[in-house]
This record gives sequence, structure tokens and C-alpha cells, in this order.
Amino acid sequence: MKVVQTNRFKKTVKKLHQNQKADLDDAVRELIINPESGDLKVGDLAGIRVHKFKIVNQLMLLAYQYENDTITLTLLALGSHEKFYRDLKS
Repeated sequence: MKVVQTNRFKKTVKKLHQNQKADLDDAVRELIINPESGDLKVGDLAGIRVHKFKIVNQLMLLAYQYENDTITLTLLALGSHEKFYRDLKS
């Protein structure tokens, strides 16, 4: 499976500490095993899935798209729930 990161996602990950990155890596491994586990969004965010997981006891949201044809997992955004969906629309 090919995993692609957007620039927005890369910038957010760059700001994380090592222990936070380890939790993120575990979440990405879960998505690679079962890419359809995230909640599928509708409306403006149609086609985007959101995976909820914990980083050092804080709930984080990971937005991604999975293309079954090309077997590609595109990591779009990472953040806490506050303003996450609003920022994801733009």
C-alpha cells in the first residue's frame, strides 16, 4: 500500500514530540491494516474518512482518503476536534 502525506499533514506532524509521533505511527499502521475503519463523512467532506485515536490521553482526529483502485492511503490532516472540520473544508 502506498501512503501519501499532504503538506498540511506534514507540517502538523513536524510539531509533534517523539512520544506523540509513536502514537500517530500506531494509528497509521491500524489504517494500513484496515483502511475502511474510519467514519465516512458526507456533504462537503464526502469521500473523506476520519479516524479517532488518542495521543498521550488526548483525542485526535486523522482525516484521510483511501483509493481502492490504486491502493493509496492519503493522509490529509491531523488535529484535535476544535475547528478540525472547518479547517478541513478549506
